[in-house]
Amino acid sequence: MACRLVNPPYLAFPLRMESGAPRLDSRSEHIRGQIEQVLFTLPGERVFRPEFGAGVKALVFEPNDTPLWQLTKHRLLASLAEALQGEVEPKSIEVEVGGDDATLTISVTYTLAAVGQRESQLFSLGGS
Repeated sequence: MACRLVNPPYLAFPLRMESGAPRLDSRSEHIRGQIEQVLFTLPGERVFRPEFGAGVKALVFEPNDTPLWQLTKHRLLASLAEALQGEVEPKSIEVEVGGDDATLTISVTYTLAAVGQRESQLFSLGGS
C-alpha cells in the first residue's frame, strides 16, 4: 500500500488504451510528459491558458548560442514552476540549456515534492 503513495499511477498522456484499459504511467513518466508539454507548446496555443508553454520548436531557426539559451532557460523556469506545481518542489527546478551547431539540449532537474527524490530529464531538439 505504501508503494502506491510513493509512486501512484497516472493516466498516460496522450491517452491510449492497452488490453481494454487506459495505459498508466509512473510518476516519473507523468512528470516527463508534463515537461514535454511545456517545452513543445507554443505560448498562445492553448486558448484558455495563453501564457502556457515555452515553444522550443519555434527556436529551430534561431542562432544556437548563449543568448538563445538564456532566453529559453528563463521561459522554461517560469513555465515549469507553474505546470509542475504540487508535483515538484518549485525552488528545486534547475534548467540547463546548451548545444552545438545542430542540436539544442535542455536538461531539467527537480526534486519530487512527495518523496524528496531528485530526478533529471534530458531533451534534445534538432540534429539527426
